[in-house]
Amino acid sequence: MDVAVKPLEKRLPVTPWGYLPPCMRVLFITGGQRTGSWLAEAFAADSASDVVLVETEGVAAGLSRLRDEVFDAVLVSHQIGGLDAWEVLDAIRAGSSEDQPIVVLGEQGEEEMTPLCYESGGDAYVCVNTATTRALIWHVARAVERHALIAENRRLQQSQRHRLRLEHDEAHRMLRQQRAMISDLADICRDDAMRQAGAADDDPAPLRRPEAALPPQLTSHYRELLRAYVIMGSGNLADEMDHLAELLAAAAISPQQTMMLHLHVLEEMISGLGSRSARHVMNRADMLVLEVMIHLAEQYRAFHLKRVCPPRQLPLPGFDTL
Repeated sequence: MDVAVKPLEKRLPVTPWGYLPPCMRVLFITGGQRTGSWLAEAFAADSASDVVLVETEGVAAGLSRLRDEVFDAVLVSHQIGGLDAWEVLDAIRAGSSEDQPIVVLGEQGEEEMTPLCYESGGDAYVCVNTATTRALIWHVARAVERHALIAENRRLQQSQRHRLRLEHDEAHRMLRQQRAMISDLADICRDDAMRQAGAADDDPAPLRRPEAALPPQLTSHYRELLRAYVIMGSGNLADEMDHLAELLAAAAISPQQTMMLHLHVLEEMISGLGSRSARHVMNRADMLVLEVMIHLAEQYRAFHLKRVCPPRQLPLPGFDTL
């Protein structure tokens, strides 16, 4: 690499992608032929970025420096008959706890060595006979940026998984609370019925508990309705909800049993979400069960009105005076 590189004219980039970091601390691992002096002079001659170069000889010394100190990137010298950069890369990956940005320097052509560099885990290969100092700085900066983006992406993925796990735990906790609430309500209703039956000296009529077996057709119907509601919302499902309420009322399904049916189907859906968010499903499910309860209440109200005020046959013409 030519030390006396002609300074490149600085132009402001159109986008921020053109900016170099103001300072980088770089570890340079070499073999028996220490060549760090000319590289340090080349970095000092180019004022685009302040590169602090720390030179070390051999793999063991390089790994020791990586364990004890913090570097933005690592340069590895690939010397024919000397230091093998691919072995150095393997040693760094195995011996370093962090993923290091690594750029390999060598005298062989980039067309031949770049694929080998990528296959060995390096970020870039730079031929010292053809590349400029500014190009080398850009390769190092891009490697640092790439690893920073990878680390940030991993943090975001971990945060996303943690958030989804919390959402699923919260959803199951809410389902347990709702089940407990319905169970407590069933116990209260049963105690009231027993007290009323005791006052009348009669055996209480057996109450249908919420967890009583429901027709499989109703369970399947509600499962499909819940899936459609989660995707579509309530816009085009009003007729389906009204039809479901008719089926529930015709089967004498109480609101308690309807709520237990809802919780059973919702729990199945939450358990099958996997890595998807549970918050949206819970919100839509709450809206669905509210609408279903309203439709069911209207059905039972209509049944009550028919019982209290049954339809009466009007007299035929000519018989109204009899």
